[in-house]
Amino acid sequence: MAFVSVSLFAVRLLQMLLPVEKAGQLLPEPMSAALFLVSLDMPISLEYPNIHEAVVAYLEQLNSENYSIYKRTAEAVYSIECSCNFLSDVGKEGERNLLELVELADQALGSFSYHQHFPLIKEIICLCSKIWKSAQASPLLQGESQKVFLRMLSHPLLQVKVETYSCCLEIIKECLGVHNVTKPVSSLCNGIHFLLHPKVLYEISAFGIQEPKNEVNAAARAILLYLLQGRLMMTAVTWNKFIESLCPVIPVLQGYADTEDPLGNSILLLSKGSPEAGEGALPCTTRLKSLLRLLLVRKPSVRSLALKLLACHLTREEGADTKRPSIDARVLSRVTNLFIVKKPVELKLDDRRELVIKLETVEKVYEIFTSDDIDLVLRKSAAEQLAVIMQDIKMHAVVKKLHLVDKIIEYLNECVGQDGEVIECLIQPCLTLLRKVLCADPVMRMALSQQSSLLILLFRVSLIFRENCAVVTEVGALFCLLLFDEVSRMDMWSINPSTKPSPSVFSLPVSVFRRYHLPVRVVGHHAVSPYSMVVPLSADCLALKPVSDMLRIAWNLSWYHGSDNLLKQTNSEPKIQEFSDALKLSTEDTLALKVTHTASGLKDCLHSIVEAAVHREVRAAVTRMSFYLLNDRLSLKSGAGPCGVTLKSLSWHTALNRFLQVLPASTEDEKLLIDIIHFLNKLLKEQRKNSSVELLNWLLELLLRHSPNPLLDLLVLTESQAREETDDIRTAVRQQLQKELIALFNTLLLSFIAVTDRKCLELFYVFQTQLALKLLQCLRVTDAPHFYGLPSLERTLRGMAHLTASPGWSSHSPLTKPFEICVKYLSGLLEVITSFYVERGGNAMSFMGKGVTKSTILCLLHLSHEMMAQAQNLEWMSLWFLPLGSHSEEHSPTQQGLAWLIPLWVDRDPEVRFTSLGLGSALTTLETGCMALANSCQNISGGLWGTVVNILLDQSECSMVRREAAFILQNLLVIPMPSVILKDYTWQGPCVHDEDSGLSLTGKPALQALLYHCHFYEHLNQMVKHCYLGRYTFDLNFSALDRTSEGSDLNGLDDSLKFWRAPSRMSNQDQDSSSLSTLETMVAPSPGSAEFPPLGPSAVSLPEASHDQFVAQVMGQPETVSAQLPRGTPLPAALPRQCVVTPPLLSAVCGLLDGLLAIAPGDGACAFRQARLIELLCRIADATLLESCVQELKAPLPLSPPTEHTQAQKSSGTSTLPDCVLDASVRCEQSRHTAHVSFLLEYLSSLSRLLQSCLLVDPDLVIQDELLKPLITNIIGVLTICTKDVLDVELISAFYHTWTHLFNLLATFLRKAAVASLPSITVGLAKHWTAVIDMLCTCVGLSTTCPTLSTASLQFLSVLLTEEAKRHLQDKDKANECQGPSVASLLDKTQENQKSLERLNEVILQCYEGKSSKDVLKRVAANALMSLLAVSRRAQKHALKADLIDSCMEQMKHINAQLNLDSLRPGKAALKKQEDGFIKELSISMQLLRNCLYQNEECKEAALEAHLVPVLHSLWPWLLMDDSLMQIALQLLCVYTANFPNGCSSLCWSSYGLHPVQPAYRGAPGASLMGCILKLASQMPLENTAVQQMVFMFLSNLALSHDCKGVIQKSNFLQNFLSLTLPKGGNKHLSNLTILWLKLLLNISFGEDGQQMILRLDGCLDLLTEMSKYKHKSSPSIPLLIFHNICFSPANKPKILANEKVISVLAACLESENQNAQRIGAAALWALIHNYQKAKTTLKNPSIKRRVDEAYSLAKKTFSNSEETPLNAYYLKCLENLVQLLNSS
Repeated sequence: MAFVSVSLFAVRLLQMLLPVEKAGQLLPEPMSAALFLVSLDMPISLEYPNIHEAVVAYLEQLNSENYSIYKRTAEAVYSIECSCNFLSDVGKEGERNLLELVELADQALGSFSYHQHFPLIKEIICLCSKIWKSAQASPLLQGESQKVFLRMLSHPLLQVKVETYSCCLEIIKECLGVHNVTKPVSSLCNGIHFLLHPKVLYEISAFGIQEPKNEVNAAARAILLYLLQGRLMMTAVTWNKFIESLCPVIPVLQGYADTEDPLGNSILLLSKGSPEAGEGALPCTTRLKSLLRLLLVRKPSVRSLALKLLACHLTREEGADTKRPSIDARVLSRVTNLFIVKKPVELKLDDRRELVIKLETVEKVYEIFTSDDIDLVLRKSAAEQLAVIMQDIKMHAVVKKLHLVDKIIEYLNECVGQDGEVIECLIQPCLTLLRKVLCADPVMRMALSQQSSLLILLFRVSLIFRENCAVVTEVGALFCLLLFDEVSRMDMWSINPSTKPSPSVFSLPVSVFRRYHLPVRVVGHHAVSPYSMVVPLSADCLALKPVSDMLRIAWNLSWYHGSDNLLKQTNSEPKIQEFSDALKLSTEDTLALKVTHTASGLKDCLHSIVEAAVHREVRAAVTRMSFYLLNDRLSLKSGAGPCGVTLKSLSWHTALNRFLQVLPASTEDEKLLIDIIHFLNKLLKEQRKNSSVELLNWLLELLLRHSPNPLLDLLVLTESQAREETDDIRTAVRQQLQKELIALFNTLLLSFIAVTDRKCLELFYVFQTQLALKLLQCLRVTDAPHFYGLPSLERTLRGMAHLTASPGWSSHSPLTKPFEICVKYLSGLLEVITSFYVERGGNAMSFMGKGVTKSTILCLLHLSHEMMAQAQNLEWMSLWFLPLGSHSEEHSPTQQGLAWLIPLWVDRDPEVRFTSLGLGSALTTLETGCMALANSCQNISGGLWGTVVNILLDQSECSMVRREAAFILQNLLVIPMPSVILKDYTWQGPCVHDEDSGLSLTGKPALQALLYHCHFYEHLNQMVKHCYLGRYTFDLNFSALDRTSEGSDLNGLDDSLKFWRAPSRMSNQDQDSSSLSTLETMVAPSPGSAEFPPLGPSAVSLPEASHDQFVAQVMGQPETVSAQLPRGTPLPAALPRQCVVTPPLLSAVCGLLDGLLAIAPGDGACAFRQARLIELLCRIADATLLESCVQELKAPLPLSPPTEHTQAQKSSGTSTLPDCVLDASVRCEQSRHTAHVSFLLEYLSSLSRLLQSCLLVDPDLVIQDELLKPLITNIIGVLTICTKDVLDVELISAFYHTWTHLFNLLATFLRKAAVASLPSITVGLAKHWTAVIDMLCTCVGLSTTCPTLSTASLQFLSVLLTEEAKRHLQDKDKANECQGPSVASLLDKTQENQKSLERLNEVILQCYEGKSSKDVLKRVAANALMSLLAVSRRAQKHALKADLIDSCMEQMKHINAQLNLDSLRPGKAALKKQEDGFIKELSISMQLLRNCLYQNEECKEAALEAHLVPVLHSLWPWLLMDDSLMQIALQLLCVYTANFPNGCSSLCWSSYGLHPVQPAYRGAPGASLMGCILKLASQMPLENTAVQQMVFMFLSNLALSHDCKGVIQKSNFLQNFLSLTLPKGGNKHLSNLTILWLKLLLNISFGEDGQQMILRLDGCLDLLTEMSKYKHKSSPSIPLLIFHNICFSPANKPKILANEKVISVLAACLESENQNAQRIGAAALWALIHNYQKAKTTLKNPSIKRRVDEAYSLAKKTFSNSEETPLNAYYLKCLENLVQLLNSS
């Protein structure tokens, strides 16, 4: 255990202290040896793989030799695993994946040198035989299995090779043995197919036969002999396959030809076959080549036999009689040693980079060589020159292009002819040329080697020149090239043949050199088998004990398939050993496995505890269990590690239960209990993130036992135990026990943060209160001597701090009321403060430990919140009051109040200052607390307001302390304060008195004076400029705070608190390490910054420190930022430590500024503007920074120490950190990331609230281009941050909170400053449109879990779409319309986000339909849905698909029925003034329908099918009673009937019978809704002009429908037009009602039937003529348009011509100043005269004709080509036609 834990600790320490890449430079050699041992420890690598990986990484950097040994050992381990897996899988029955088996076999070959388990070899070979036996086996499977088999044949371990050849021989004997003779043609021979491949035969022939070991070469010879002699035992297919595979190997095999040896004789028999041998013999060319090859073997007898066989070939050759030489015994007897030459030819060519000879020269030499007209001597010389030239490979291409080889063969054929003596002089250079060309061209070499005629030709040439050694040598060289071509190509024999062409260099296997007498010298290859493999581990490595131990354990683990099975096997009875004793585990190996394997080790521990006879055994077992927890933690697995997982599955509770249910009777019992409690504490800590409910329930049930309850009872000593404390040892043990108990309870309290189990929580709540009473009892034991033991008191108070941090901790006692417990706690805690702090002058004179102070004040802070929650009234504030003064001041009057809290605000420990100010902030949330605290500060100069402002503006104070001061100020501002002194007013606010002038101010004026005196806004300006946005670092070398009395007064106020301050020269040792975390934001000043420059009217402004400078300071660089002091402040001699301003402080400042703006809006806005606070605060908002922080949060934590710690080490000059600090830093890295993001989000929320207030008070503070655009960009950037992978629930909640405020801010921007903000918002949304849609879907979908965010997002969407629609309407008539993106276009025109848009529509619909009518969110969702439907066709389509129209119709029917039912109830008003909400619901439903139908014919069809008109008809009486409802209904009908004839027609249908008739007293509706509309329009004048306007707009739509015009005509509705009165007197404008009528008549006049309706109205034309004389701003030419339309109908022309007033009006239009009137008049006159001769006569009136001519001539002059528009061109055309028609006869 010690070795494992120390190893894990060492590796974790290395990871935190040292990057891997630096290990080789810094770590000593002994560490390398240690890491090497750990890397080879198999149990550790199995149980802690991540630690093992780290060890290997460091070892690689430290020692390459040891790392190489480890890597090779690891390969061997893997090979061993594959070996055992293969043996296991190959024996399984059923279907097996043969390819996987082959892969396992391949990997298994590397470990034979260690385990030498030879049964594995037979299994592999049998598998290969089985694969090749099947005809259906895939080529891939056959190829892979062959690779394995070849590696086994060539394995470097001799025993493997022997076993492989032996197994192959056994298989061949089995398949081809004599015992198979009596059997019919058998398929047994298929079992040898795995041998019948050129590569296998090559391996056996080239290396197996030549193996020095007799067992191998004998088996190889036997295998080949069986194959060569087994034709009768093989099927024809198998034999042919054998011959085919043998052909490429014959050049190697013939080297063993011998007339006396059986194998050699069998090889000779292959060459002896006659051409008539038929199928199963060697091919003719192959047989000829084999005979020629025999001439090169070393044995003369074989060469002689070859010559005899060749003689038969020569004599049987076609045309043999005409060829030289004649073959006889005399000739053959002389050439036995023909090719045995003394000087072999060197087959080596040159490959020069540059050409030495020009190509033209080579061609000329070639022409001389091949010319028949040139003398032979010259031709011979040319041939010899070519031979020299051909030594350069680059020259070969030229001569090959000229067909040199064909020419040479031609010359050779001439030479062997009867007249060949003539050209014998050319033969030697020709052969040399041919040799050099073939040597460099493997393609041509292979082609020529298959030409038997060329081979015989060369042999004849050698016989002719048998006395010419040079010619014979050249022929021999050519034979080497052509006869050994197959074996010269190395790629043919490699396991993985490449697709690249073969190299041009000719080489031969070494085995050929050994067996042949070659006339050439060539490069050799395959000195060893190409299939041989490298064994991972050499014998020297295997001799190392760590290596052998690792391999032995690996073999056993693989053989038994894991640790569990192996340990079961070791614990059971021994079985027959299936492998050698050398592989058997030693006792040490078994022990190491058992101890390292967590599950087995824990079981042993529990067994030891159960069987233990003495305390020592139990303590040892529990200690071991603690070690397992420690190992989990060191391996960074915590509760999910092996120990945590195993403990959840073991019943260890029972084993420990008996020790926890009884009180300890002796010191040994107490020691044992200490160990057990320590283990439980560690277990809870490790499982805190994923606590086991079973464990927590067990602990709580144990702690809540009635009697005895030792764990709780031991917290408080009994009287007998107190008397026993004279024994020092017993006292120390008992104190340790109490310490462990408190630690356990603290951990238990923290473990319940994420628990959701109801039973567990109920038990926990009861335990909280019980523990609270016990801790209070510990605190109350004031008479005991140990009370003054600060460690004990500090532990108790720390436990109370943990306990009181949970809300409701006091509310679960059956006997004591919660508030009573709180009062008791308050009494005890105040007593501690009184006794040890206040009465001793604070920490200047008290020796109380800082832990006591911090814990006490923290408990009081928690207690304040608990008392607020539990108190029934607000009278409890007086319980917090203490008398001010010490015991020595017995006669001085005591003052009740909170003055005891003030000294804590200036404590030397920043944590105490922060917590005490937090307590003040909590108490001031109540008005009584504000008053009590203010009264307690009356004796301090500046009072409460001055003190808190002083702390807030103290630049040497840390941010969290200043933040709490800001909260106190914010709380003080909440209470309304007067502007003048009021006697009866309890809260006067700040009071300021000027001693010089005697002037006193109170309330708001005093506040303004105080802020001015302190230069409050100037300080805030500097504060914002110096904000640090990075994560906080920990400076590990803190210097003492230099707090001089002169330097502490930062704001010109007399510091009356300095007698409470600590001594200014505090030594470094006085600083407790527990307070370091709160100093995280402090920056050490440089010696040069010794003083602050004063801030005055003439003072030079300070240079603003850049953000990078401030980051540099925090990182430890000696650069500081100067700050400014208020006027009148004395300059300190030494600068206090400068503190960083953090986002949490600025968040509080934003809240404070918000409060100040509410108190004095005008003054506040002016001050903000002068100090540029809003601009500076907005600059800090950075979406990019926040997004990068979130990305870091998502990324896994690095194994190396954080950068901050590395930099802290560098800045502090230390090389190492304590391991506990480093471990804590790594564990807290994630929480620091989370806190940093939370702080940034908190700041954005506070800033959003402040900006909203600014927009409400003075929008100009925010509406500035340089501020607005980047601000909106950052807001949208924050809103689109992806939080999908963020797992922290609290952080997600913080994001939701911030998003809510940002949505509200954007909505406020749009409401208060849409003109300035809308373009920036739409551009920002367009840039991130995909993310915006996804974010909106997410936010709207949180209607249940986070309704505020859902509401804010819906409100923003609604306001955005509404404001954009307004802007669109405003820009519609403008020439230069804004070309920027719009949300409406993004919703409908983007295709890539269609699914997201559908999802958005769906979640909004769900939010609307899933909420009750009383839910505010339903109304908000309805507004958003209305806006969305109004601008998006896709939204309308989705709404139709989601049956929104049908659901709205059903809702309207339901409301109608409910209204009818309510009207029948006696004593209840009809609408009950909308109390039931039906009117609102009806309004929402109709508005949704209206927007859904807008410009969407498909939706209108759906509404028609859903009977929209009958439903509205049934609701008509209710609509008549509410003008707003009527207006909405008419809007709905207008939208419904626009460009929808079927909808218009539906209004004419009778609705009777579809819905019940309303009660009689309401008046039954008309037969159709059309009739109701006409009746409503006839009631003139209507009280509501908006309803009147909507009615006529609706009728204007209906007037375009033929059916509706018929109803209008039958109803005599148009008669009402004749009753209109024209304006009298000087009023020249028509009334609104008249204009509405004119628009209606205009729509009626678009059809001929409508025109007839108008003409049938007596006096209508005259009335229209009169109306045309009046003006109206919006529609000046409506009567003219009506005349214009009527003139186009031939049937109407006579009536128009008959009315002189109309003709006069139309003619007068030509002289009108209005161009529209001119066009209308001209067009009407042209229409009237067209195809109507009578009109020509009438209009030829000189007056009219004159007007036409003048208008035409004027128009031609006025409208030039540049000014010509379509309307002007039409006007000219009308006039031109008028002129022509009037001038024609």
